[in-house]
Amino acid sequence: MMDRPLQGKNAIVTGAASPIGIGRAMTVALVRAGARVSMVDVNREWLDQTANDIREIGGDDSVITVLADVSNPEDAEEAVARTIEGLGAVHILLNNAGITARSYAPDRARFWEIPPEAWNKVVSVNLSGPFYMARAVVSHMLAQQWGRIIGVTTSMDTMYRPGGTPYGPSKAGHEALIATMAGELEGTGVTANVLVPGGATNTNILAEDPTRDNSALIQPEVMQAPVVWLASEESNHINGRRFIAHNWDESLPLEERLEKAGAPAAWPQLGRQARSPGR
Repeated sequence: MMDRPLQGKNAIVTGAASPIGIGRAMTVALVRAGARVSMVDVNREWLDQTANDIREIGGDDSVITVLADVSNPEDAEEAVARTIEGLGAVHILLNNAGITARSYAPDRARFWEIPPEAWNKVVSVNLSGPFYMARAVVSHMLAQQWGRIIGVTTSMDTMYRPGGTPYGPSKAGHEALIATMAGELEGTGVTANVLVPGGATNTNILAEDPTRDNSALIQPEVMQAPVVWLASEESNHINGRRFIAHNWDESLPLEERLEKAGAPAAWPQLGRQARSPGR
């Protein structure tokens, strides 16, 4: 692979600012690969600090910052508009922003213990946010006949694990959205795919646990190699797939690497079971 396969490409990364987050790690990888990045987040302090750190890697013009709440459709539209104004175009959307209900309910609360406002907030960020951002950006991608929409969902086990409401269901919805978008974008030059770490990851989305050895967790940097490849022109033929970053093995030939780490997004093996009128 070229050293800078994303030279000339511009990306939006949502949830980009956390000091130990997946968004930060992926932004660093995109910048090192030659992309310029619009960092979108709701935390101004983190946003400024992380952007300054990344500028030390990629230079002053490697990133711009946009303070925005992706759960607000007007903010999503504004984030895309400001990205195009600041960078000239947008080629890659990385829907990474995500939250849990930890601020609203005890950890591992059962679904009947989740306040409706907690459900609504988590779903608005984790599911509506990716929809709003993709909706705001896709017309620009279609016009240039090239684009990448990459969604960070979660492991299948987490989607339905007891005590995981509303985070798990919201991420399942995001994955179904990616699969739907992929089908509707087929043949346009714009693709939609899923990338997940592959298990518990050392980020601030985990509840604090002084007994946990964070070094034993998956580290955010595991996302870097696969996200660069998915965002590049090498992945033109990849659409509607999910990739587990922990299984991404750069030592393997590409086709073996894709086979080891990849699978269809969502649950197509469960399809073709519904009866349609006239069939």
